[in-house]
Amino acid sequence: MTIDHDAVLRARVFLLGSGRLWPEDLVGAYRVLAEVSPRVYGPRLVDTLHTLCSQSREPEVKVELAAEACRAARGLEAGEPGRAERLCWALDAYQASLFALGRRAEGRAICEELAEAGRSERLATVLAEEGRFGEAAELGEAAARRGSPDRSFWDLVRWAANLEGAGLHDAASAVFRELLAETRREAAEEGTGLPVLVWELVHFARMREAVGDGESAAAARREALEVLEGLATAGEPRKSNGLPERWRTLFVLSGRAAEPAAGPESPMPPFGTENGWSRDVRESFLGLLPDLEAEAARLSEGERLPELVDVRRRIGIRVVVRDGDHHYLFEERLAPCFDEGVTLARRLPDDPARLARALTDRSMFLVAARSFERALADLAEAAALLH
Repeated sequence: MTIDHDAVLRARVFLLGSGRLWPEDLVGAYRVLAEVSPRVYGPRLVDTLHTLCSQSREPEVKVELAAEACRAARGLEAGEPGRAERLCWALDAYQASLFALGRRAEGRAICEELAEAGRSERLATVLAEEGRFGEAAELGEAAARRGSPDRSFWDLVRWAANLEGAGLHDAASAVFRELLAETRREAAEEGTGLPVLVWELVHFARMREAVGDGESAAAARREALEVLEGLATAGEPRKSNGLPERWRTLFVLSGRAAEPAAGPESPMPPFGTENGWSRDVRESFLGLLPDLEAEAARLSEGERLPELVDVRRRIGIRVVVRDGDHHYLFEERLAPCFDEGVTLARRLPDDPARLARALTDRSMFLVAARSFERALADLAEAAALLH
C-alpha cells in the first residue's frame, strides 16, 4: 500500500485546527488517517459514516455511506473494543438502505451477514416477507429460546405466525398456548395484561377455527368473554403498557389469509410483527389502497355485499397499519372503519360468519380504546352468532 504522506500530514493538521468540526468535515480526514492508524481512526471513521448515513435524506447517498461503513467495520481488528457493535450498526444501516431502494437480493445477503454476527431478527423478517416461513420460524424459535423464561409477546407471536404460514398449525397453536399461559400468569400475579389476554384468546380462537377445531375455538371465546366481562365490570386492576401495538399486530395478522401469497418476487408484509417491515414492502402494501378503494366502489355499485365486506376489511387493515400508531384521537379516527364493517355485514342476514368477524374486529378495537362495555356487547353478539 502506497501512503500519501502529504495527505496524512494535511489530515492531522486539519484535526488539530481550532473550531468545531462537523461530520462532513471529519470523514475525509478519518478516511486518510484510518489507512495509517487503523486502530485509532478506524472506529472513528465507522462512527462518522454512521452519523452521516443517519442524517442523509438521499437514498443513494445513504447506500454509499452505509456500504463504506461496512467495509470500514469489517476492517477493524477482531479484538477491537466495540467492533461487533459497530459492525452490526453498519450492516443494519446498509440492509435498510438497500431495501428502501428495492434491492432485495443484496439486502437479504447483508441480513445473512447480520445473522452470522448474532442478530437474526431482521433476516427472519425478510424471509417471512418472501414466504419462506419455515426458515423464518427456525430463526424465530432460536431467538425465543435464547430469551428469558418469560419470553416476550413479540417473539412468540412472530414465531407462531411463521409456523402457521408454513402450514404447521399444531406447532403454531402450541407456541400460542405458551404465550397464553405467560399472559395469564402475568394477569394473576401482577394484575396487568388483561386486555392483551382478550386479544390473544380471540386470535387463538381464529387459529383453531381455521383448522376445524371448533371445540378449542369456542373454549377460547368463552374465556375471552369472561375476561372482558371482568374488565367491563371492574376495569383494569393495573393499566397495561403497549396496548395499541399488540392489538395492531394481531389484527393485521388476522388478515393474512385474504392477501396474495408472499414470494421472493412478490414480497408481502411480515405478518406477526409490528416493527421492522422492509420499506419497499410497506410502501407496496399501503400503495394498494387506491386500487382497493376503487374495487370497493365497484362492488358497492353492483350490490355485491359479501365481497364488499371482505375488501373493506382489507382496506381497514391498511388504515390501521398507516394510522394506528397515532395515539391522538385514536378511537375517533379509526372507529369509522370498524363501524362500517359491522353496518355492511348486518346487511347479510344469511352470512353470520362475516357479521361475527366484523363484530369481533370492532370489539378488539374497542378493547384497545379501553371501551370495555361496548367491546363486551360486540363480542357477546359475535359468540352467539357462531354457536
